[in-house]
This record gives sequence, structure tokens and C-alpha cells, in this order.
Amino acid sequence: MLGDDADLTAAVRAAQDGDETAFRTVYRTVHPRLLGYVRTLVGDPDAEDVASEAWLQIARDLDRFSGDADRFRGWAARIARNRALDHIRMRGRRPAIGGDETELTGKPAESDTAGEAIEALATGNALSLIARLPQDQAEAVVLRVVVGLDAKTAAETLGKRPGAVRTAAHRGLKRLAELIGDDPESAGALDALPAPREPRGRAVTSASVTQSVARTQKDM
Repeated sequence: MLGDDADLTAAVRAAQDGDETAFRTVYRTVHPRLLGYVRTLVGDPDAEDVASEAWLQIARDLDRFSGDADRFRGWAARIARNRALDHIRMRGRRPAIGGDETELTGKPAESDTAGEAIEALATGNALSLIARLPQDQAEAVVLRVVVGLDAKTAAETLGKRPGAVRTAAHRGLKRLAELIGDDPESAGALDALPAPREPRGRAVTSASVTQSVARTQKDM
């Protein structure tokens, strides 16, 4: 397990045992990537609100989670995706990313740090370019490259086969390169994107939950 993943796994397990400082660590580690994903779904104006709703559910249901850092990222992404889809249905708005809204709502629910790069991506040109991709490619790129999920976990989030997610991410990254070629002002936008994570062996263990603690975003 990579050092950063080991630290996140330890923080998640400590948060499950009632350590609010550890939960803030989890939030600060995962939130920038998760917010980038939500932005591709609902657009920038509503992203913070939807992400906040997702974190409230993550905090409420954390005691039920079992797994390591990779599984936590996937679990958090599924929660964020569900909250985004609820928001889209409630507002009657199309998703911010390209593609057919019926395809998006019909899906079943279920590294290195690169902190500065991810923050730049979440607010810069790269995310705007991703929003121009077909919906399946946009989600695959964001989940694999921004959120940092491997193909298997991203596939579980989207209700697809890992091979389909790898193909969509590959096509999306290729299309992004073409978009940058067509728009010289966007040159360098993809420099912030770390390489997609490849599958690796991981041991998943259940965390012992001994205490449930109310958590609020105001302390994060």
C-alpha cells in the first residue's frame, strides 16, 4: 500500500473510532478530488452544495464503511454521484457533462498526492475541457484521473465493466488532447492530470467501530 493510501486508511479507521481530527484529515484529503467530480455532474454553481450533502451522508454512514483508502474513495464517489443525480432530478436540469441525461440517471448506484495539481484541475481549464467530453468519457476520466480510482472501483461506481471504464477513460484523454490541439490557449491544461491509477493488490479489512460521533462540516 502506498504511503499516502496507508495514511488515508489509518485516518478513516480512526474517524470510525470517533476521532474528529482524523475525520477532518479524511475530508481535506478526499474533498478536492470529490468536488472536481461533482462539478462535472452538476456544474460549478451547485457543486459545493451537492458536495456538502455528500459529506453529511459520508459522516452519518461512516460507521458502516469497511475497507481501505481505495474502497473509501469509491464509496465516497458513489455517495457524491447519488447526491448529484438527486439534485439533477429535483431541479430538472441536465447534467453539466455532455451526453444523454437519461443515460446518466439510469445508471445503478452503488497514488500520489498531487494536491496542488488536483486543486488547479478543479478550478482551471482542464475541468472545463473534461465537461466537453461525452458523458461516459467525462465520468471515466474524472473518476480514474481526478478522484484516483482504479478501473475496478470506478466501474463499481458507474455500474459498468472495468474494461468499459478503461476504454472510456482512454478515449476521453485522447479527445482532451485533440481539444487542446484545437485550442492553443488550453495548452498545458492536462499537465495537472496525474496518470490513471492501475489496479494493484490490496487487503481489505473491517474496521472496528466502538463509538459514533456526530460530525459537522463547520469543524473541517
